[in-house]
Amino acid sequence: MDALLVGLAGVALLLLLLLLGMHVGMALIITGFLGLTTVLGLERALEMSVGAIYGKISGTALVTLPLFILVGYLASGGGISRDIYASLELLVGRFRSGLGMATVLACTAFGTVCGSSLVTAAVFAKISAPEMRARGYEKGFAYGICAAAGSIGMLIPPSILAIVYGMLSGVSIGKLLIAGIVPGILWAVLFCVAIALYPRIRSQAIRPPEPARAVPLSRKLLSLRSWWPIVLSAGIIFGGIYGGVFTPTEASAVAAFVLFLIYLYRGFFRGRGRGIGERFRELYGILNETATTSAMIFLVLGAATVFSNFTVLTGLTTRLSEFVIGLGLSQMSLVIGFALVYLLLGCFIDSISMLSITISLFNPIVNAAGIDAIWYAVVVILAIEVGFITPPFGINLYSVLGVAEKDVEIKDLIVGTFPFLIAELISIVVILLFPALATYLPAFVR
Repeated sequence: MDALLVGLAGVALLLLLLLLGMHVGMALIITGFLGLTTVLGLERALEMSVGAIYGKISGTALVTLPLFILVGYLASGGGISRDIYASLELLVGRFRSGLGMATVLACTAFGTVCGSSLVTAAVFAKISAPEMRARGYEKGFAYGICAAAGSIGMLIPPSILAIVYGMLSGVSIGKLLIAGIVPGILWAVLFCVAIALYPRIRSQAIRPPEPARAVPLSRKLLSLRSWWPIVLSAGIIFGGIYGGVFTPTEASAVAAFVLFLIYLYRGFFRGRGRGIGERFRELYGILNETATTSAMIFLVLGAATVFSNFTVLTGLTTRLSEFVIGLGLSQMSLVIGFALVYLLLGCFIDSISMLSITISLFNPIVNAAGIDAIWYAVVVILAIEVGFITPPFGINLYSVLGVAEKDVEIKDLIVGTFPFLIAELISIVVILLFPALATYLPAFVR
């Protein structure tokens, strides 16, 4: 059988397995292995598949992933997120939209130690959404703010999505991490603007607040003391990578060690009202969640490598690249086209699955067209992030729904996140029109 036909049949099989509900890691490895067996024979396919998986998941650079995941869980368990929100509530909470803005800013700050959108959204849905409802926020809008703002955690370093993208594409992980700073800040600004403007369009989104007692300036300044774990961790990650002091792997190790010490200090030595057994159970849960999440991502990365080898071997990526380049489309048209594909896929499958399936097909075309790899990667990550709050399978929606109060339904979250969906689409347009917003800072990474 012609190798190209085998490649096309493999893509069809992959789509069929995904539609049947098979886990993306298993679907990728089954498709890739069967395709390699058809082209090379069983013995050679086994040798290539095992070598590809081992080569992908045994590299030292992959240590970055579980360490940054651990950093996020430690920051959540150590109460850092609650302290940040309390401080921002004192600083801006008196204004009508202030509490929602405090949530967005707290998610942005928390994102500097937590690279997971799901964790950030769930944590602040438990901390800030009930407080917003008590202060007159409509339930869908209150939880919608948390679902949308949680996605900033995947843009601000340490972004798990940027690390996975770098591992699959070969683009510098350090540059990708730094590239997320400006888009992350842009999202925070646009979300705050949306929170300020939306109640003017929909008056019931936030009821007029009752007059609040003025908070002394001294108390506001004292609240800033709680920011020291965030400042320290951000200094290690941003300063270390940007200044050439650490590689991303080293920065993740140092940050994880520092956050672990902070967690021990806050959870064990300063913790009150909890027994030693409960504290150890919480720590065990953090380590278990880190291991489980990391193992799932490792499986997908290894399986994606097998599938990528299959598409290259059959010539599918080369023929697809030649076909698309032959259309004579401009670089902007190609990037917009791929972004639209990711926006559509985001309605149905999760972020890591999207990258695992598409990078081996799309990135050769991007490279052949001479498109800036960092700019394209940022646009892709932004487009994928939109999928976190788009129905029917927006994963942040369900993450928030899982911890929300009982009267909250999925339709409330979909309505509540709509203004932020518009803000996210605007941000993609801005990055498309001004690529320097994504590429300027990474150019200085040593």
